[in-house]
Amino acid sequence: MTELPDVSPDLNPGSAMLPTRRRAGRRGGRHRGGSFTLPADSPTVVLAGASDEVMAELARNIEAAHPGVPVTTGADSRLGALTGSPAAVVVPLLLNPDPAFETPLREGLSELPVLVADPLGPHPILAEALHLRLAEAGLARADRIRMMSMVTAADGVVLAARIVSEGTEVTAVLLASRLAVPVVTAPLGDPEALAAATNELKGMGAVRPALSPFVFDAEPGEIAAAAAAAGAEAAAPLGGHPSVANLAVLRYVEALEADYTGD
Repeated sequence: MTELPDVSPDLNPGSAMLPTRRRAGRRGGRHRGGSFTLPADSPTVVLAGASDEVMAELARNIEAAHPGVPVTTGADSRLGALTGSPAAVVVPLLLNPDPAFETPLREGLSELPVLVADPLGPHPILAEALHLRLAEAGLARADRIRMMSMVTAADGVVLAARIVSEGTEVTAVLLASRLAVPVVTAPLGDPEALAAATNELKGMGAVRPALSPFVFDAEPGEIAAAAAAAGAEAAAPLGGHPSVANLAVLRYVEALEADYTGD
């Protein structure tokens, strides 16, 4: 059996193991962000690369939107026990491309009957999820689709990521387009850079900036420290937000379509 490398960063040693398949959750209606529901005989959705808690929440959201479709978390050689052609599609839960994660993942799975999807970001749906987290915190007008009536509170946003990359900058542009306020990026763990980002926003006329954590999860103290350094109120991290689950399914479908067409 093919031996796969550990491809789950920042997780506990056992978190990359493939658990027992969960039963489908309650029906949650059609796939939000798309007008389809996956057939129950679709290949297994495999989520890899985030914490156990985030992947479990994403799995529940996918199962609710697509009843009967098997969803598992973690990618290892036991995927070879699945049957089908393909038997599964592995979705890397990466907010931006990361060859250091993706290359060993693809190489390790190359002899198994599975496909590997593209990373989640950058993509407008991630900007949607960030927008909704800000709205939940009362820091942005909510998505019109949800017909909520929160008043826009923030007039500038610091998008705080573990590592600021080209993909992070693209997401900042997408979020700024949604919110119609300036968005600047900064490393989540760099107090000086966070303060400089806020000063940049203030130079653009912002008087009440918000901190948007562009991470799946973080310790509460980490977000609080970043918010204090930025002098801004903070939204929650992305977590297993339903919009992120929708994006994971989209990447899954794209991988199946590419395999079908031979792209």
